[in-house]
Formats: sequence, C-alpha cells, structure tokens
Amino acid sequence: MFGTQKNQDTRRALRFWSERRVKVHFVDLKERAASAGELQRFVQKFGLTALIDKTSKRYQELGLGVARLSDEKWMATLVAEPLLLVQPLTRFGGKLTRGLAESEWKSWIDTERTT
Repeated sequence: MFGTQKNQDTRRALRFWSERRVKVHFVDLKERAASAGELQRFVQKFGLTALIDKTSKRYQELGLGVARLSDEKWMATLVAEPLLLVQPLTRFGGKLTRGLAESEWKSWIDTERTT
C-alpha cells in the first residue's frame, strides 16, 4: 500500500487492514516514491489522470492546474512528486484500488479466506 501517514484515507486503510489482522507492506510516499513500474500497474487499470490528486496541496504548489503535460511527462512527474498521487494506492496480489475502497477490500479478504 502506498500513501502517507498524514493522509486521513491512508490512516483509515491501515486501520482497516490491522483490524482484520492482514499484514501490510506500507510505503510512505514522503520517504520513498513508488517506482515507475509499480505506478504503471495502476495507470493500466485506472488511467493516468485518475491517479492525480488535483485537490492535493502539492498539486496547487506546483501550479499544475493549467499544465498540459504529455502522459510521459505526467509519469515522470508522479515518480518525482509522489505527493500528487491519490492515496492510498493498494495492491493485493494482482488486484488494485485507489483511494478508500473498504467494500472492495472486504471482498478480497472474503475470497482469500474461502479458497
């Protein structure tokens, strides 16, 4: 799971997983950015623009509201500026979510426990 400790949705997601005793590998985006390869998985599922948090403080600071960047430039920007990403980004095996998706996470756990 990718996010920051200060992000409310990330904290709720971490609490969700810990309450269900599911071990989580958490990557704090303030300490380490997601790799381009890891981000590419999310881009393939959700699209590039769906991963950009246009309400984030960092988005405003960089003045990206008027930016017209190519997909390649956006990818490079997201790798260099991980605080622009919607949080949390969660991967469970081959399944992916962006933002808070508790109902989907519950279905993942239920499916995992029944198999």
